Amino acid sequence: MKEQVSDHYGRSHRLIDQIVDSLRDAGVEPTKLRAADFEPIDEFHYRGRQATLQLLEKLELAPDANVLDIGSGLGGVTRTIAEEASAKVTGIDLTQEFCDAAKIISDWVNLSAQTTFIQGDATKLPFSDNSFDGAVTVHVAMNVPDKLSVYKEARRVLKPGARFGIYDILQGEGGDVVYPTPWAMDASISYLATPKEMASLLQDAGFSILDEEDSTTESHEWLKARISKPKSDRTMPVTTQILFGNVASDMVQNQLLALDERRLLTYRFICVA
Repeated sequence: MKEQVSDHYGRSHRLIDQIVDSLRDAGVEPTKLRAADFEPIDEFHYRGRQATLQLLEKLELAPDANVLDIGSGLGGVTRTIAEEASAKVTGIDLTQEFCDAAKIISDWVNLSAQTTFIQGDATKLPFSDNSFDGAVTVHVAMNVPDKLSVYKEARRVLKPGARFGIYDILQGEGGDVVYPTPWAMDASISYLATPKEMASLLQDAGFSILDEEDSTTESHEWLKARISKPKSDRTMPVTTQILFGNVASDMVQNQLLALDERRLLTYRFICVA
């Protein structure tokens, strides 16, 4: 299953070359961009950078905090936290192609000293107990059948009293999700939990839940606005279509339907170890 998930996201070989070519074809030099400029490609979760900043605010991190980003993808969340919180952030992701690209993008935006990316398994984190002052996971658990192991591992590597922020896609009451979606071409690698199941898993892993929020309506409005926004000279020429190709448009329409009918939900949980 892990190979299937990695293959799903890593289908675009030499992804960083494709990003560079797309930028330069549009007259954009990658090293002249800021971290926030990469949002359309490296924060491909609902509500983008705004959602990351809202999650970060709830973490209440001290300056120079040591933070873990579980399922870091291309590193957008990692870089946003590093930049906005003056933190050192380690991203771990199952897909090597994402880790390689994330390192290079961090070099471009002068955040390589604050960010580290390693390939690894969220259910078996390669870190010592009590290593981190905070942790996040954003749109990751949809591909993980053994969610309890992920949350137990997060609890293990966090210091007592540290906060864990989860922003994920959950199963709604409106029926089954229609595929393809950005996290799965079909149901074979999709494992959505309900909000009630999520709360139970987090508590079973040893966390106390401080706050939870259903942002499904906001995510639906955000996605509608994003796809209807006219392109301009300032529009980032690289989007998630570079990951999924022509099927990306089908994914968008399926997400709009699922959010509107509450077949899927977007939820945030803030927990304390």
